[in-house]
Amino acid sequence: MTGFVRDLGDTGAPFRWETDRRAIMRVELDALFFHLYGITREDTAYILDTFNVTRDNDIKAHGEYRTKNLILAEYDRMATTGLTMETPLVEGDSGTYGSTLTPPPGHGPRHD
Repeated sequence: MTGFVRDLGDTGAPFRWETDRRAIMRVELDALFFHLYGITREDTAYILDTFNVTRDNDIKAHGEYRTKNLILAEYDRMATTGLTMETPLVEGDSGTYGSTLTPPPGHGPRHD
């Protein structure tokens, strides 16, 4: 990955693996893809229900289908900003969707 990252112009140390932060980024991306493909919330919930292994693992670890709940919550948050292919994500503009992560994705903690 180092070569790929350097080709993109990043010269910093590798990012630290932070499980909770990574989970939020995955949820944000999953919700975004459902929006960009024009999939309704109802269909998104149905699709997520087909991931039996993920559901079972989440229930075992968290007592709920956490992945589904987080994706649907993020889906709803994106919907309130009107996020679509025609009105895409514009980080930093007021009134548009933005990540809840602080610092934002791509600016997280790095190895020393």
